[in-house]
Amino acid sequence: MRRLNLALAMLSAGIGLASPAFAYRPFDGTDGDVADVGEFELEMGPAHFLSSPEGRYIVAPATVLNLGVARGLELVVDFKDFVGLQSVAGQPRMRLLDTDIFLKGILRRGTLQGESGVSIALEAGPLLPELGGTRGLGAQANLITSYRWEALSLHLNTSAALTRDHQLDGFVSLILEGPHDWAVRPVGEIYADHEFGNDTTYSALAGAIWQVRDGLALDAAVRYAAQPGNNDVEVRFGLTWGVALWHHEETHK
Repeated sequence: MRRLNLALAMLSAGIGLASPAFAYRPFDGTDGDVADVGEFELEMGPAHFLSSPEGRYIVAPATVLNLGVARGLELVVDFKDFVGLQSVAGQPRMRLLDTDIFLKGILRRGTLQGESGVSIALEAGPLLPELGGTRGLGAQANLITSYRWEALSLHLNTSAALTRDHQLDGFVSLILEGPHDWAVRPVGEIYADHEFGNDTTYSALAGAIWQVRDGLALDAAVRYAAQPGNNDVEVRFGLTWGVALWHHEETHK
């Protein structure tokens, strides 16, 4: 049991440091689009199941809140709630990790906005002190390039961060999606994440997104991550729900 407690503590700390904080379920990266003005989106994973060399765990909900605040600009709030299955000496039972606030803006309108060419967006902001985790401040910026064909969508993420421990971190991700007009579309992602001074993590994800209706999507995916001496398997289930809080009429000159 002591080994399980220690593993849970290490797992929570490790995920809090290593997981990129971008918003597009069920991926670790994101796409080159933002919420419409006045639209609120909730992205939530009710439970993630993770198997690692130390054991098997249930990771508490991961939550992302998005709000379209202006044309081509959204506010993003991220946090993950970790609840220990057993008490850990020196660790609170509940921990709020991966806390951050970002602004995400469209730099170039493209196929994701119904226009021609690539869609380019920038998401950046502070990494806030965690409750029960790392107390320091950090910062992160991610450049996203997306393109949508009839049968395939691609999203390239290139991110740089100064972690809460003041270490440099680099992240590169490529997301692939099947036909966007399918009710259930297959999806996948590969990424590499390197915190300078530590080993590089390589990950692959495969799953599907079910567009139930406008404003509601369900997702499921399996992710495998590898680094020297540590391989993880994670099963993800979640939803994305959107609602218009206010209506905005664009004026064209």
